[in-house]
Amino acid sequence: MRTTRRSVLGAGVAGTAMLAAPAVWPARAQPSAKGTVRAVMHGDVPTFDPIWTTANMAAYHGNMVYDTLFGIDNRVQPQPQMVGRHGLSDDKLTFTMELRDGLKWSDGTDVTARDCVASLRRWAARDGAGQHLMERVADISARDARTIVIRLKEPYGLITDAMAKTSTPICFMMREKEAMTDPMQKIETIVGSGPFLFNERETRPGSQYVYDRNPNYRPRSEPPSWIAGGKVVHVERVIFQNMPDVQTAIAALQAGEVDYVEQPPIDTVPVLEADPDIVLADRNPLGNVGWIRLNFLHPPFNNVKARQAVLWAVDQEAHLKATFVDRRFYEPCGSFLTCGTPYESDANTEWFKKGPNRERARQLLQESGYKGEPVTLLQATNILYMTNSAQILAQELRAIGMNIQMVPMDWSGVVQRRASKAPPDQGGWNIFITSADGLSSSNPIWAAAHAATGERGWFGWPSDELHERLRDEWVKAPDLETRQKVTHKLQENAWNFVPHVYYGQWKTPVAHRRNVTGWIDSPGVVPFWNVKKA
Repeated sequence: MRTTRRSVLGAGVAGTAMLAAPAVWPARAQPSAKGTVRAVMHGDVPTFDPIWTTANMAAYHGNMVYDTLFGIDNRVQPQPQMVGRHGLSDDKLTFTMELRDGLKWSDGTDVTARDCVASLRRWAARDGAGQHLMERVADISARDARTIVIRLKEPYGLITDAMAKTSTPICFMMREKEAMTDPMQKIETIVGSGPFLFNERETRPGSQYVYDRNPNYRPRSEPPSWIAGGKVVHVERVIFQNMPDVQTAIAALQAGEVDYVEQPPIDTVPVLEADPDIVLADRNPLGNVGWIRLNFLHPPFNNVKARQAVLWAVDQEAHLKATFVDRRFYEPCGSFLTCGTPYESDANTEWFKKGPNRERARQLLQESGYKGEPVTLLQATNILYMTNSAQILAQELRAIGMNIQMVPMDWSGVVQRRASKAPPDQGGWNIFITSADGLSSSNPIWAAAHAATGERGWFGWPSDELHERLRDEWVKAPDLETRQKVTHKLQENAWNFVPHVYYGQWKTPVAHRRNVTGWIDSPGVVPFWNVKKA
């Protein structure tokens, strides 16, 4: 199947008749209700290119239609996925991968090593872990139709980890034709080799996104584990149903009109727990970490004192309680890497232990030279925790003397605007609210936002040479104890130059109908393979 974002958007809801025309799309039997899973995810799909953005919904889309060379399992170990045999040379400078048998693109052509080489290069241009890897890569080439060779300048112990991670952008493989697209431009054609096919005819951007079982997909034989192992699809169709009003989504779940709600509001948990037809389950092992992203390119946050002022102004408890209500579901955290992991640290956390402190924040803001200029805060209005935190942050920063200008828009709009490096009054921004899964946030290489590589890095574009040297040192560390020592130094420096600010961690249950089973735990994405509907 071949589809383009332009063709789907061009049709839209008003183009239903055109999309459904038999002359364009051959008639096919509709899956039964039993064969269809309807899922309400946390937001809309902002783009069909999961490499161009780190937005989770784009990764959810990618997870359906594309596949990866390696996948991370529930022991946080990389396992081969599209790859069969693989190995590292004795001098640890040549890594060779051979594609397994039977891999086909959805247009019927074979997946080749050339496709994967182009995909690796495009992914690495946008991803923090990919960039870190490519700095140590001499060359990536296709030895033959099925063999990919990575030649390194120096030994690098995280090759498969980088390709297996679930943090966005995930290392999805695409055809060479699409993968040769400029990494800074979105792809427009969707041809994948994953367990589902994207159904353009029945997709309505902004309303629903339809994925049909790929009959030609050949899953691995191993049991599924996070995004590794066999991706066996038991249902005929999955529909991402976009319902910005979460109360409407909960009512639809209880009525059996939808089967899954990714982020039910905490205040609905008692009602859902009492419903015999609903199951609440924790499917994201390390939960999520809330990020306040600051733009280093423009005043006031090009000055470290202004960034430190935000660090001292934020009350994590206020942000978390507003959305997650019950202390069972959230935790304030001062660690640079996720609390509850081996890399949790209390280094340089006076701001956390003694804060929030508005007087200290006001003093720092004054020392930054701030003169009351407008500060543009992007507010995603269709994701509850984002819109709540934006409102609370605006109050906190106004209280220390910042002239905050809120710009409400849906999350797709934030995703588009945050990519702009223009000054805030010319379509850019100063602050936006986001989050990342706890697993990716626990690793200084996996999360793209942990890089401090300036304008070639993630949105906000922080820059700090010591931070980058410490990330290199972390990768080269031979054992956990040494990495923990490096983590301490990394955090000491991070909370001095403040690449971003956190507003805490949370773990919330998903809700699904009891007759829909087989869900797989996974950080970062939601697997729909292995799911069955009775």
